[in-house]
Amino acid sequence: MRIEFATVPHPDEIARAEAYRRQAALLKPARSLGKLEDLGAWIAACQGQSPPRPLRRMRIVVFAADHGIAAKGVSANDPELTRELLAAVESGGAAVNVLAAAAGAGVRVVDVGVDRAEASEFTVRRGSGSIDVEDALTDEETEAAVRAGMRIADAEVDEGADLLVPAELGVGSTTPASAVVAALTGVEPVAVIGRGSGIDDNGWMRKAAAVRDALRRARPMVGDPLALLRTAGGADLAAMAGFLAQAAIRRTPAVLDGLPAAAAALVAEELAPGARAWWLAAHRADEPAQVMALEHLDLEPVVDLGIRLGGGAGAATVLPALASSVRLLADLPTKDPEPGLDVT
Repeated sequence: MRIEFATVPHPDEIARAEAYRRQAALLKPARSLGKLEDLGAWIAACQGQSPPRPLRRMRIVVFAADHGIAAKGVSANDPELTRELLAAVESGGAAVNVLAAAAGAGVRVVDVGVDRAEASEFTVRRGSGSIDVEDALTDEETEAAVRAGMRIADAEVDEGADLLVPAELGVGSTTPASAVVAALTGVEPVAVIGRGSGIDDNGWMRKAAAVRDALRRARPMVGDPLALLRTAGGADLAAMAGFLAQAAIRRTPAVLDGLPAAAAALVAEELAPGARAWWLAAHRADEPAQVMALEHLDLEPVVDLGIRLGGGAGAATVLPALASSVRLLADLPTKDPEPGLDVT
């Protein structure tokens, strides 16, 4: 099983430096806009120009899949809830839809592995194996899911997307995500286990046992990212990994949501080294595995709002700040125009 990824380009550091130089000339006290200045400079580097263009087509792509491990009581919710949540997002009635609309972003839903009668163009499997005792996917399903994510990233970029957000939807998704993070960071299972959907102590112990057993099977696969996704991941994690890697190859910035996106990002960095330079961590989720994954990627979350909903909700709250950082850099007048500094 092998997928060839193109070389990941570097963001434009000259454009980033020019953005910071422009920030210093804007009509405001030096560094008074804090992290907004860093966000604007990051977008400038991704676009390769300063000031950057306004963000006009931000897209949240929700990858939906069921996880076999959910039947083992690792979530506070029944596995059947995945279908209800998927229907809510598809009808525009979920939290991510409301938050995306407020941010001026579009939402796309992709069913890559939900256990329901109707399949989508990108469905690779209905549900996944229970990772404590069996592989989540087959080799063929893993490759199909990664390629699906790549195709969707290409399609979104070709349609004009200038910022992408991969998100997950599926009961039990933080369990395989925790196993993947533990495998790639080398920590013990108990160190990565959070409360996820709000599990009680008994649920936490079931989740810890599931990750422990999955990790025993996954650790020998650490040197092979696709094998790791097959063993301990799932269709959503595999698709998000392909999506994130291909977005970076296409020079398109991406914003990471919660733990599943961070786990997929760890794998994507293995598949396409250097891709992390094109990513921004939106928020700090209430999951220790997400914190470890972001530290491993050297990414610092923009905000900490205590959000644990998943599905792109946390990332959606950061999109207005990103859009504002670009407009401030582009539209705020300068104190004294400098020779050669474009203030238009």
